[in-house]
Amino acid sequence: MSISRLFARITEREAELTGQADTLRAEIDQLTARLNDLERDLEHVRITRQTATALADGLDQDAPPKPEPELPEHPLYLQILAVFHEKQQPLRARDLCEALDLGLLPKNVEDVRSKLKRLVARGILTETEPGLFTQNRP
Repeated sequence: MSISRLFARITEREAELTGQADTLRAEIDQLTARLNDLERDLEHVRITRQTATALADGLDQDAPPKPEPELPEHPLYLQILAVFHEKQQPLRARDLCEALDLGLLPKNVEDVRSKLKRLVARGILTETEPGLFTQNRP
């Protein structure tokens, strides 16, 4: 191999390595810029969390804890709530009578409706429209 050819090969290799180094430097600059953006966004999220936590702590101290509504003692109330929990949808008194195998006699439907109204009054259920009841979700 001649000296001129060796120097030509060295020059080619030098140019190749210089190009790779320049490419890597450009990638490093891009990654550094992205990292700076992410670190700035992360700091904003941390500040938001601190602010929200401070506000929430203030709200928790201002408002006394809500007492849990008391359920009447009749066992039918527990059965009604079990049906609401199982169905996970708004129900009418007739729907509950069918689900509880009470029969659709007017007396049974009215009895269930009055119990539903009592649960609404205690804040356990909500009457979303006349005769349609749904369970309150925490």
